[in-house]
Amino acid sequence: MSTSLNGKLVTVFGGSGFLGRHIVQALAKRGYRVRVAVRRPDLATHLQPLGVPGQIMPIQANLRYRWSVDRAVIGADAVVNAVGILSPSGKQSFDAVQSFGPRAIAEAARAAGLSGITHISAIGADADSGSAYARSKATGEAGVLETLPDSIILRPSIVFGPEDDFFNQFANMARIAPVLPLIGGGETKFQPVYVCDVAEAVAQSVDGKLKSGEVYEIGGPEVKSFRDCIEEVLEVTRRSRPLLPIPFPVASMMGKVLQLFPGAPLTSDQVELLKSDNVVSDAAKADGRTLEGMGISASTIEAVLPTYLERFREHGQYDAHRTT
Repeated sequence: MSTSLNGKLVTVFGGSGFLGRHIVQALAKRGYRVRVAVRRPDLATHLQPLGVPGQIMPIQANLRYRWSVDRAVIGADAVVNAVGILSPSGKQSFDAVQSFGPRAIAEAARAAGLSGITHISAIGADADSGSAYARSKATGEAGVLETLPDSIILRPSIVFGPEDDFFNQFANMARIAPVLPLIGGGETKFQPVYVCDVAEAVAQSVDGKLKSGEVYEIGGPEVKSFRDCIEEVLEVTRRSRPLLPIPFPVASMMGKVLQLFPGAPLTSDQVELLKSDNVVSDAAKADGRTLEGMGISASTIEAVLPTYLERFREHGQYDAHRTT
């Protein structure tokens, strides 16, 4: 951790979330002062120990209320948008959070005199997608670049780490479910990327090391199928469960029913997303718009998953050193 500040202030929208907290930590280590813009500042105090006293401060901001966005960027030297949702909930809709929210942040940053922001999107962002999530991500990107063309867009594949909603969810399911589902047969390809590697990419963008106006695609060192990922979870948690292939039409119907309940593990929109691979494009590789192009050595899921999934073993972390 840096013991001296560099005098620059970075506002991070969504800084208390899974990815956001690691971004805050990466920036704090570099000596930036970090203003964490969140809807509930009282739930973001856990971030303050990531820096020296006074370095990290929460501020109330809601993308649906423009005045709060404007206030959050006043005096900032850089702005990062890490706000995102996997499924709508109440007033937190895809349109509000991922379509219009990024443009509001970019407009506020422009009014504050900034030439660009760093915006976290997702691989698969597509205005023509059948998924509302993917369409909203594309609209958000367009809003940012139309407002501030020198902005940097980072598109991660599925992000993994201690608080992730993917590997943790399936590890928890494996404790109680007799079988694990393979949506669409489990053939969808992912390029899982470690949350700390994504945070490092964000920090490099704030440092000015990335090219303005570019869209970077952020993936890990290996391409894995859905089936590969589930099998890795079972291996790490030392559990044996049959894998049940579920055709997309059936999964979609399941999602429509499950999404009626709060905290649904699957929605029909997520099923739609799984119909397309989620990997870094050949064009991004050729142009160096990847972690490798940034000089970041990406971590593998094999190296990281055991550090936080061991709690799902039969005897929890006490199983960590068993050989059988």
